[in-house]
Amino acid sequence: MHDTLLLFGATGDLAQRYLFPSLLRLLGDGLLPEDFRVRAMALSPHDTAKFHDILRPRLEQALPQASLDDINNLLRRIDYRSVDLRDPGSIADAVREFNDRRCVSYLSIPPGLYISTCQGLALGGALSAPHRLMLEKPIGSDSASAEEILRSIGALIDEDRVFRIDHYLGKAAVQNLMALRFGNTLLEAVWNRNYIESVHIMVAESDGVDGRDSYYSRSGAMRDMVQSHILQLLCLVAMEPPASLEADRIRDEKVKVLRALRPLDARHAAKDSVRGRYTAGTINGQPAQAYQPPEGSEAETFVGVTAHIDNWRWAGVPFHLVTGKRLPERTTRIEVNLKPVTHWLFERPDRRHAQPNRLTFQLQPQENIQLGLMSSLAGPEWGALELQPLELELSVPTGLHRRIAYERLFLDAFNGNHALFVRDDEVRAAWAWIDSVSDAWKAANLPMEPYPAGSWGPDQAHLFLPAAIVADTRTDNAL
Repeated sequence: MHDTLLLFGATGDLAQRYLFPSLLRLLGDGLLPEDFRVRAMALSPHDTAKFHDILRPRLEQALPQASLDDINNLLRRIDYRSVDLRDPGSIADAVREFNDRRCVSYLSIPPGLYISTCQGLALGGALSAPHRLMLEKPIGSDSASAEEILRSIGALIDEDRVFRIDHYLGKAAVQNLMALRFGNTLLEAVWNRNYIESVHIMVAESDGVDGRDSYYSRSGAMRDMVQSHILQLLCLVAMEPPASLEADRIRDEKVKVLRALRPLDARHAAKDSVRGRYTAGTINGQPAQAYQPPEGSEAETFVGVTAHIDNWRWAGVPFHLVTGKRLPERTTRIEVNLKPVTHWLFERPDRRHAQPNRLTFQLQPQENIQLGLMSSLAGPEWGALELQPLELELSVPTGLHRRIAYERLFLDAFNGNHALFVRDDEVRAAWAWIDSVSDAWKAANLPMEPYPAGSWGPDQAHLFLPAAIVADTRTDNAL
């Protein structure tokens, strides 16, 4: 197990909110080596004592149950260096002393700084075997920039020592998708175009762009969420059964899904996609301001797009992908809608109003699985059975201590397990499809649709939202 973390971007929000608290929990549970150390690095001109003063209250806020001894134990293992990430020499000087240890370098920094930082790591000897490298998403902003990063870093370190992070893959609920799919005959038997009508994948956020204006004005929802999180969920839903749970066998099947995605055509852009930007509104009774990106920015805060996977299993099945900011609630869910029964026998409801079976995986804010069936209520006044929707709750409270995603990802990277990390060909295939959507939007001159904060997106959003969300919206509107 590697014993040293070289953390770049240590003063950033991700490191302070998630990475250091994850290390604190792992250390408190005895899952890190006895001599574990962290070299924290960023541009801010602090010394170690000042950095500890900044980090301590963030740890106390993130983990109020943590003991003072545990926090002090972690802080004793952390020292801080100010580095210029555009200067490879500055980086090399800051890491060279750790060459005799087994290091993992974590780049929690903008992708525009990846190449210069890795050049500095290589100059300082921190990319030679057995050292490892962890990269936060996104890898670039399009196919061309991603290829430059992949090629430049690939010349400095072997692919089998690179760990590209999509933290969604570290979530227990996301990992459970594979367990449910491949561990149950009931699901695998119907998991194809013969029985499934459509699939909806939604990642909704009630938060706005606040605090991420600089990054978000360049990326937008498509590059920030669809390119990474939603496409990873799509792969887990749609992939073929891997030959084994070996990392590369799983990633082989995910790449096949991404390569089978049909590029979006400009002629179908208006029908198969929508993009929007939130205006002023209200969420949970609180006013929310409109998003106003810098002039010239094309950043959208809402995306709905229908994806088609051109292979045998999924031919003709639409995958409706949707994400947005300033929506009414924070939720991530996958809704699988099955086709209606072949021959309808019942009088009430008639065939046209019968509700097909629906399987819903809710991944956050809490884990939940629902199966929608039709059940009978035998009434003497009817000559035939009357069917009513019946929602079966399939989730079971485990009471288990669940680790946040970054804890699992840290442990896997320290131990060299690639299964929950993204391979270079996955990055290329994902960007190829995302670029087709962006190109189709430009060619079709697809407008940016406004939607009030606190709503479920623009007027056209109902075409992409899960049926349960659409039904709730119609009920609210009726009231």
